[in-house]
Order: sequence, then structure tokens, then C-alpha cells
Amino acid sequence: MLTVGDKFPSFDLTAVPGGPEGLKGEFVQISDKSDAGKWKVVFFWPKDFTFVCPTEIVAFGKLSKDFADRDAVVYGVSIDSEFVHLNWRLHNEDLKDLSIPMLADIKRELTEGTGVMAKDAGVALRATFVVDPHGVIRHVSVNDLSVGRNPQEIVRILDGLQSDELCPCNWKKGDDFIKV
Repeated sequence: MLTVGDKFPSFDLTAVPGGPEGLKGEFVQISDKSDAGKWKVVFFWPKDFTFVCPTEIVAFGKLSKDFADRDAVVYGVSIDSEFVHLNWRLHNEDLKDLSIPMLADIKRELTEGTGVMAKDAGVALRATFVVDPHGVIRHVSVNDLSVGRNPQEIVRILDGLQSDELCPCNWKKGDDFIKV
């Protein structure tokens, strides 16, 4: 699995865009070159039409403005196709207002390239990568398939990374940094 300090892999995936455009059935291409110069939060979920996944996707979507305020974009990725993503958005009330794109990694290239494929399940683990504007991974976390993650914690981590300071345990934006 890729880790902190590694270069995030190149990718070029078809996606259901976020916002109302995503419900129109028109797909977009998103690559590692998209949103150049921005921080990227790339999170993987196992598969569409499941139970824990939509809770995480919706939570990341609700924080998209918080991420944008930090000059970061959020990309959600699973091994499902763009057609499955679209169908899920159209038929799940919680996903209809989703503001972030859903990337289709049907060839599993990005999932395998990051090393987050769950070997026995054949789907992505619940992995989250925070990638700096230079394409370097600055944070990675992975949860078991049965446990959802906390997107608010990713905002906190992004704040800490962008501060370029020493941040103590449970530090939040506005708190004091560690002085040495």
C-alpha cells in the first residue's frame, strides 16, 4: 500500500460529477491533472448500493465547502462503473444532492495502484488519501470494510498539514501549535 511521502499514482477515470449536473447522465473525465495546484482528498469505498458506504459519501459531500475553503477537492472512488454510480445517485435520496464526483475505477487500476484492494473481497478498502498540490501523499488511513470513517477528522488533518507547524494530539484549527 502507498504511504506518506509516496507519489499518488496517475489516473484518468470517468466520473459522475457532483451537484445537479451529476443527475443528468452526462459523465466527465477526472485525472490526476484535474484541479492542478489544489490539495486532493481521494477516498475509496467498497461498492455502490451497500449500507456503510452512503453514510461516508454523504458525510464527505456535506463537507465539500469546508474542503474547498482549504483549497482542496474531494474525489470519491469505487470499482463500480459510472452507470452504477449514476443509478445509485438517482435512486438513493441521500445521494441526490451529492456535491462531489463519484469516480469509476472499473479496471481497478487506481485501487490496485494505491494498494487498497481488499484481497479476499475484491473491492477497495475504506481508504483515504490526502495529497498535496505536488501529488505527494501527506496522509493515508484505511478502515476495515465494516467500519465507516470520520470525514471531519480528514478536515482536521488537512488543517494541520497546511499549517506547516507541529500539531499536538486533538489539535484543531485555531489551537496553539507546539513550540520547540
